[in-house]
Amino acid sequence: MLPAQKTRVLIVDEDVSLARFLQSYLTRRNYDVSSATSGDEAIRMFRVCDPALVLLDAMPNLSGVETLERIKQIKPEVTVIMTSGASNPEVIFKVSKLGAEDYLVKPFDPAELDRRIAKIVDRQRVSSEVVQLRDQVRRNHDFVALFGTSPKMEEVKETIEQVADTTATVLIRGESGTGKEVVARMIYAQSSRREKPFVKVNCAAIPNELLESELFGYEPGAFTGANRQKLGKFDQAHGGTIFLDEISEMHPALQAKLLHVLQDGEFARLGGKRDIAVDVRVLAATNKPLERAVGEGLFREDLFYRLNVVTVHIPPLRERQAEIAVFLDYFLHKYSEFYGKNPPPFSEYAIQRMIEYTWPGNIRELENLVKRYVIVGNEAQIIRELSTHKPVISSISGASPLWGLPKEVPPPVNDAASRVTAMPPKPANGEETMSLLEIGRRAAQAAEREAIERVLNQTRWNRRQAAKILKISYKALLNKLKVIEEQISAERKTSAS
Repeated sequence: MLPAQKTRVLIVDEDVSLARFLQSYLTRRNYDVSSATSGDEAIRMFRVCDPALVLLDAMPNLSGVETLERIKQIKPEVTVIMTSGASNPEVIFKVSKLGAEDYLVKPFDPAELDRRIAKIVDRQRVSSEVVQLRDQVRRNHDFVALFGTSPKMEEVKETIEQVADTTATVLIRGESGTGKEVVARMIYAQSSRREKPFVKVNCAAIPNELLESELFGYEPGAFTGANRQKLGKFDQAHGGTIFLDEISEMHPALQAKLLHVLQDGEFARLGGKRDIAVDVRVLAATNKPLERAVGEGLFREDLFYRLNVVTVHIPPLRERQAEIAVFLDYFLHKYSEFYGKNPPPFSEYAIQRMIEYTWPGNIRELENLVKRYVIVGNEAQIIRELSTHKPVISSISGASPLWGLPKEVPPPVNDAASRVTAMPPKPANGEETMSLLEIGRRAAQAAEREAIERVLNQTRWNRRQAAKILKISYKALLNKLKVIEEQISAERKTSAS
């Protein structure tokens, strides 16, 4: 049985003797306490400890206020109690505006500090329980909403039912936004481990240098600043299930350690001298072709086969058009209740436009669109936005399936000059040839079109973000998209004739 996690507290005070006294006192009160004596040291310790509460002295020249601001930038939800040798209304106002929870004037009674911390911790516990209950209710609804009328999703459901109550490792594959985490939670909810922890780790969201300690934890002295033991995600998931999202982003050096867990059910913490046995079921997800990553040496072949015991492939929304109306109705009710609004149902015309759309961002994109509709209450605006977002058929073969390319795409064309020849030719009378100026113009158009398509694909069709990356104005990008759509329309007419 793993020990329960203690509440982590970080004390920041330039008075070393006071910091030591408070650390000793709170440790006896069953808190996991670390301390720092400067702002820079506090930030380093904060990143290592990830405390639930910070006791922060204002320090001379208000450097503590600056530290508070930096801490809140790293983790806005952390609770901070400020301390100071004087009751300064200006400072109190400033720190409360920056998000400090409480303010204590020195000297203070340690028992009073203990009482205030206990009150905050109790409130955090109740709040966490409420959030977990709400999440559970929301996930139950999501499970129902995920499966509509499409035969492809019925196949996914059957696979989940067959594999859920086993210990098999499952690899969940599908484009971004298709619902891979929901499938992972469905497998967990139908398994014999459903009463044990479900721990999610997004391998792309955690820097490589921190992911190992996040997954496997560390022992005291493992590195500078590690003055206590930290349990990793595999410790926390003991007896339950761990979900490794975006597994393709895991660094090859760390893949070997994950392979060891899958093969032997053991791992070693950073700085540890022994292996720790752990009973964890692993579910992994990816939106990238791992076979290609294996071929490029970016993903271990042996780990790929270990993960790929059972594969669940979630088809993109464009292949599940019959479910679009189901999702529209579900999200419309969900966000109408959430925002306290009562927009009219989508018209038949709007629903038809959405069914015809290819949804490069899949269910996540559809959910965000419905959310905006509930907020603005203007269907015409949503339809115009949908039209502007309409994906262009890439002139580059081998493009991401987000573009919805037909299977009979021509062979790859890799450079802009070669793509000129793929454009609608001049009349084949044997005499007319393009001028050098026209060749250059077409090559420039093709290169620009490729760049826009690539960046839009990377940003999941977030046009404002794409415009920033391309270093053009938002309006300029919209104009270029309109021109590209007109070009595509002309090319299709030429092909049809």
